[in-house]
Amino acid sequence: MDLFTCNLESGSKIPLYEQLYSFIKSEIQSGKIPCFTKLPSKRKLSSYLKISQNTIQAAYEQLTDEGYIESIERSGFYVNKVENVIKLDIEETSGIIDFKDSPSAVDYDFSYHGVDLRTFPYTTWRKLFKEVISEYDEELLLLGDPRGHLNLRNCIAEYLHQSRGVNCSSNQIIINSGTEFLFQILIQLFDQESVYGIENPGYEKLNLLFSTNLAKFRAIDIDEDGMKLEEIAKNESNILCITPAHQFPSGQVMPINRRAQILNWANEKDDRYIIEDDYDSEFKYSGKPIPSLQGLDTNDKVIYMGSFSKSLSPSLRVSYMVLPAHLLVRYMEKLSFINCPVPMMDQKVLARFIEEGYFEKHLNKMRNLYKKKRELLVRAIKTLDSGMEVLGAEAGLHLLLRVNNGMTEERLESAALKYGVKVYGVSKYYSDKKNLDSRGTVLIGYATMEESDIDKAVNRLYQAWF
Repeated sequence: MDLFTCNLESGSKIPLYEQLYSFIKSEIQSGKIPCFTKLPSKRKLSSYLKISQNTIQAAYEQLTDEGYIESIERSGFYVNKVENVIKLDIEETSGIIDFKDSPSAVDYDFSYHGVDLRTFPYTTWRKLFKEVISEYDEELLLLGDPRGHLNLRNCIAEYLHQSRGVNCSSNQIIINSGTEFLFQILIQLFDQESVYGIENPGYEKLNLLFSTNLAKFRAIDIDEDGMKLEEIAKNESNILCITPAHQFPSGQVMPINRRAQILNWANEKDDRYIIEDDYDSEFKYSGKPIPSLQGLDTNDKVIYMGSFSKSLSPSLRVSYMVLPAHLLVRYMEKLSFINCPVPMMDQKVLARFIEEGYFEKHLNKMRNLYKKKRELLVRAIKTLDSGMEVLGAEAGLHLLLRVNNGMTEERLESAALKYGVKVYGVSKYYSDKKNLDSRGTVLIGYATMEESDIDKAVNRLYQAWF
């Protein structure tokens, strides 16, 4: 019984049986109670520890369930042989690891990420949410179609046809919770020998997505019209990832001749495809909207991608892609086990938001707001007459600013920070930096900025740089 001399605290928040269980388990793990040892009977241990037999029974049952002891009929409880887990000599990390980004102490942040926080249609969204949940619809509790809810796919297909000239049925649409997840699906859909061509500069997550998924990719330089044809041929990619409506980050629009040339390139071989990321095509402030590349495709070579991150909010986590019919067949055969991760509730609310005309109304409101913000920003820059150049088409939620004062990108960023303004250098968007322009250029986002702050922030930049 000496082995069971332990201090059980009757007033503790931890139940007595759990205290006894933890004590015996620790003694077995340390070898102080050797394997095959017979444990005291419940009656004897109850008398020795002055606790009830039910408490001991509960502790013994938990140890039995976990395999530390076993009960032999008419004999009692015996300690099993327990393998010790080998402890490796690994240096422990001291302190608490905190992966949260510490908020930057700036007065004005020209971030490209995010939308205007004051104009989200909270009242309408709340109304639709209540209507959907009040219907006691059993469909809300089901997994549903792995491609996404049919009604939402129908709404997206109709919207894309009317606004972007995309030719598709709702069956071809796959809904997911982010463009990066759609790319991971495509990586699984195509064979391992596929080589992806990404714009250089371009969306910064693509090289990370492809490298972490062990997919082959090449950085392909762009010019003012988009991806260079000679570079495409040189890099031997067979799947191009492009942003033709508003190239990121340059802001250029791909003209019809380059679009036709890239489509012709894709038509030359069966295994060639184009992934068209139409990330912010809703926002064009002069002239007519640029039709999608997919709408020009007559040979099922274009995979179209879009999302509601810029038009509504990135926190909704709703993105979609349109697969050519033959790739849809392959998807259903290979990947239909992947359930749509967007909650059914959110899908139904969004479908109603589009169906009942609220989305179109919201888009018109946001186009006017973002157009006004861009005009205020460009006017503030040009008024200074400092030689700064605004680059990119009148579209999207950002522009590039070339600062012709001899400062490098790093110096521009650090000088701006000293004056309480955060801007973003373009070098991070280059996968291959050999052709990086040495002239100082920064990315300026304006969606999250308040109109009243734009002029003040630009004046701070002028103080920092000139």
